[in-house]
Amino acid sequence: MTNNDIVQKLWNLCDVLRDDGINYSDYVTELVLLLFIKMVHENTEAGTLKKHPLPEGCRWTDINGKSGINLLNDYKRILLSLSTGKDGDGTLVHDDPLISAIYADAQTRLREPRHLEQMIKTLDQIDWFSAQKDGLGDLYEGLLEKNANETKSGAGQYFTPRALINTMVRCLKPQPGEHIQDPAAGTAGFLIAAHEYIKSQTDDLYELSDKDKTFQTTQAYVGIELVPGTRRLALMNCLLHGMEGDAEGVVHLGNALGQTGAGLEKADVILANPPFGTSKGGDASITRDDLTYKTSNKQLAFLQHIYRNLKPGGRAAVVLPDNVLFEAGVGTDVRRDLMHKCNLHTLLRLPTGIFYAQGVKTNVLFFTKGSAADKYQEENCTESVWVYDLRTNMPSFGKRTPFGDQHLKPFETVYGNSPNGDSDRKEGEYSFHSDAIKLPEHSDENEGIDPRLAHSRWRSFSRQWIAEHKGDSLDISWLKDNDSVDAANLPEPSVLAGEAMGELRAALGELEALATALEGDA
Repeated sequence: MTNNDIVQKLWNLCDVLRDDGINYSDYVTELVLLLFIKMVHENTEAGTLKKHPLPEGCRWTDINGKSGINLLNDYKRILLSLSTGKDGDGTLVHDDPLISAIYADAQTRLREPRHLEQMIKTLDQIDWFSAQKDGLGDLYEGLLEKNANETKSGAGQYFTPRALINTMVRCLKPQPGEHIQDPAAGTAGFLIAAHEYIKSQTDDLYELSDKDKTFQTTQAYVGIELVPGTRRLALMNCLLHGMEGDAEGVVHLGNALGQTGAGLEKADVILANPPFGTSKGGDASITRDDLTYKTSNKQLAFLQHIYRNLKPGGRAAVVLPDNVLFEAGVGTDVRRDLMHKCNLHTLLRLPTGIFYAQGVKTNVLFFTKGSAADKYQEENCTESVWVYDLRTNMPSFGKRTPFGDQHLKPFETVYGNSPNGDSDRKEGEYSFHSDAIKLPEHSDENEGIDPRLAHSRWRSFSRQWIAEHKGDSLDISWLKDNDSVDAANLPEPSVLAGEAMGELRAALGELEALATALEGDA
């Protein structure tokens, strides 16, 4: 049984729970409270966790042999004990702040003991030995992704595709001993991917000293999440991947655009996908007084936080919507400041349709604090920006055409091996090589260049050119969409209006003929 099979099996349980008034969104919360207890049991049995993190009396073996109202009452008692650290009579059960954070305000909405019993039996029937081979953490993430893709609510629209997360991590190449942050952590996908990357480079941390191993699991990663329910999922996710964090866990509850973010230490690596649009789970208000450029645009505020919070030589990759690239006023000020203080070396234009929020156009900005020559340089750090257009003439992504590693591999190739974006790069690689693609007319981006480069997805634009030709907008595109209409070659408006009138008269004539025929049949 593969992890995908297990995820589907667990997902199907929701159909059973509908009789108890549990919808999909509630079901995931209901399931993970129980699933975490089971996964901790399996990880402990397999030796993955050296110490059982749950107190006696609150473990899988304390519920999986029971039934009826006794089972439901015991489960409610366990949730209360894990949340408060105390039993019903006030006896101290545990003093682990991480477990209390994971189960903060946890309670079951189940009313029927038979439904809880069925959930427990289903979890016991799963081939956990097979699941262990793929990693219980990966199984858990698969469930989170399933929820994000199918419930179309809550954090679903902000769930970053796994392939994109992995590409961003492989480009930045996080290293052991580095402080890695995500100020909009969600369910901690970026932090976990960074941890898994470091494990893959160090033989599952075996090559590290005991001191360095402890750093990786308790100090290396810090995330900020505003929504308590999402943070609960993140803490579980991290713990199942062997990431304990500090006393508050890897992901802290708070607002990165408030004092929680202002208090963060400087980072070596920042990976993030700040929320765009309106979040149903909560709204991050901007209360920071240390950001240079005051704005109500959360993405511009997040961007300021990120490049300010990098150490000299620190590197970042952040997903941002198109408005950050072209917004005037404060937007222009923020972009100039970013290119002044950092080397904004790479911009990846992403396809539409890869996030739940359909039609949202997004990009990944890759930058390093300081210049390519001097990490302590604090002005004029960007000399040129390389742009990879993965949006124009791409498929319409969705369930039928999933976005995957194969679509990002060409970008990783031209990005190069250097995490700072200073590998040898060459314009024109991965060109379309198609005579059917015409150059956009009157395009500043294509003025005076080799026509072959205008068909390439990979171009470089100097800092001077961006200032003079774009007014420091980063909304740079040069490829012509094969499906777009060339407005320059359209007929005169009067001709278009005449053609439309002709089509309408023809359609009206067909309707009149149909009405006459129907009257004849009557």
